[in-house]
Amino acid sequence: MNRNAGLALGLVVVIGGMTGMAFASVPLYRAFCAATGYGGTPDISGQRSAGAVQRQVRVMFEANTHPGLPWTFKAVQPEITLPLGDEQPAFYEARNNGSTAIKGVAVYNVTPEKVGKYFHKTACFCFNEQTLQPGQDAQFPLSFWVDPKLAEDPNTADVKTITLSYSFFQAADDPALHAAVATAGPMANPSDHPGQVVR
Repeated sequence: MNRNAGLALGLVVVIGGMTGMAFASVPLYRAFCAATGYGGTPDISGQRSAGAVQRQVRVMFEANTHPGLPWTFKAVQPEITLPLGDEQPAFYEARNNGSTAIKGVAVYNVTPEKVGKYFHKTACFCFNEQTLQPGQDAQFPLSFWVDPKLAEDPNTADVKTITLSYSFFQAADDPALHAAVATAGPMANPSDHPGQVVR
C-alpha cells in the first residue's frame, strides 16, 4: 500500500512539474531569444556599445498588420543608414480605421536572422498593449543601435542591410475581439486569434 502511495505521489509531482514547464515555456523562450538573438530576435538588454565606428549599415523598416485588425500601420521613415555602434531613434505610426476602440499588440523581428544578437533596442513599443480610439492616430517610438561586432563576426561581416519588421495583432484580451467572437456564434474561440501568441 505504501509503495503504491509513493508511486502515485511521484506521478503527481512529475505531472505538476511538466505542467509548470509548459506554462513557463513561452516567456522563457521569449527571454532566451531576446538575450541571444535567436530567430532574428533583437537584443533588448539595454547594454550600450563602446562607440560608433566608420563602418555603416542600412536599416530598413517594415510594418505589417494582421487582416483582422482594422488599423493602418506604417514606418515613418522607410530606412536609415547609421554607423555601427551609433544609437538611432525611429518611429512607426498607426491609425484606427474601425468604429470602436481597439487594443493592439506588436511583435518584431530582424532579418537576416543571423544579425539578431547584434541588433540592440534600448526603447521599444513591442509587447505593450496599445489602445486606439476610432479614427485616432498615434506614433510609436523606438531606439536602437547595431553592435560593431557585426563587422568582426565572419558570419555577419558581409551584412550591409538589416530589416526591422513589426507586426500588429489585436490583443487577445481586447473587449472588441470578444464582442466579435460572441457575435460570430458559439463555434468561435478567442484563443484561436493570432494575437494570442504575444500573451
